[in-house]
Amino acid sequence: MSENGELAAAASSRDPAVGLRAVRALRDLADRLEGLQVGNARSQGWSWQDIAVCLGVSRQAVHKKYARRGAGGAGGDKDGG
Repeated sequence: MSENGELAAAASSRDPAVGLRAVRALRDLADRLEGLQVGNARSQGWSWQDIAVCLGVSRQAVHKKYARRGAGGAGGDKDGG
């Protein structure tokens, strides 16, 4: 089983210490993957609005979270914020 599969299994453990640590690790993984995909989307010309729709959040929320991390792509903030 992969490390991620083991984390998913551990997240449903009856031992809260095991389960909660696994949930934290999965959250960290999801955050890293989200940042990667936001960066990919911006480098391919996606607007903050397009990304926000896919993530189920507001344009402002995704922009606030990622614009300063360099996920804005080389073209900068073409859709006004």
